Amino acid sequence: MMDAAALAFPWHGGRLSVNFTATLGKRGGARFERLREPADLARWFHEAGMVAHLLDVSAENLTEAQQLREALYDAFTAPGCELDVLNHWATQPAPAGRLEWTAGRITLQPPQTDVPGLLSVLARDGATLVSGPLADRIRECGREDCWLLFVDESRAGNRRWCSMETCGARTKMARYRAPATSPEAVPPGTSSRRASSEQVGQR
Repeated sequence: MMDAAALAFPWHGGRLSVNFTATLGKRGGARFERLREPADLARWFHEAGMVAHLLDVSAENLTEAQQLREALYDAFTAPGCELDVLNHWATQPAPAGRLEWTAGRITLQPPQTDVPGLLSVLARDGATLVSGPLADRIRECGREDCWLLFVDESRAGNRRWCSMETCGARTKMARYRAPATSPEAVPPGTSSRRASSEQVGQR
C-alpha cells in the first residue's frame, strides 16, 4: 500500500498542465497512480485552485482525465507525438463567467464548472505552453530517481531540479557525502524534449 506522502500531489511544475502530469508517479521507475479513483481527481482540481469546492467526478471523467494527462506529457516530452487527444480537449468550451445585473450594477458571476470544462482549461494551458516561448524551457528534474517536469523560468535558464528544497537539497547532500558516486544531473539548458530522445529506456 502506498503511503500518504507518496500519494500527495506535487506542485513544482510552474503551470497547471505540467503539475497535472505529476499525478502519475515515478514514470521512469516503478510507476504508480495518484488518481486512483474519481475522488482523487476531484481533490486535485480543488488543491490546484481550479474550483472552490469538490466536484462530482465519474469513472468516465477519471479515464478521460488520465488520457489527457498522458497526451500532455507526450506533448511536453516526445517530438512528433500524437496530438488528437490534446486538440480534442483544447477545442472544447472552457468555463466562463456570466454577466448579471446585481443591485443596479453589472457583475461577473463565477463560472459554473464541470469536469469537461476543467479538462479543457488544462488542455488549453498545455497547448499554449508547447506552442509558446517557454516550449524549450520544459525540463525534467535532474535527480536520478525523479521524473517530474517543470517549466524553467529562471533568468539564466539553468534550473536543474523540480524543487531546490527537495531534489536539489537531496542531490547536494548525496554529493557531499559521496562525491564519487553521486548521480549525474541533466545538464543545465537541456530541455525535457531533447533529453527524452537521448534517454530512451531510462524514464
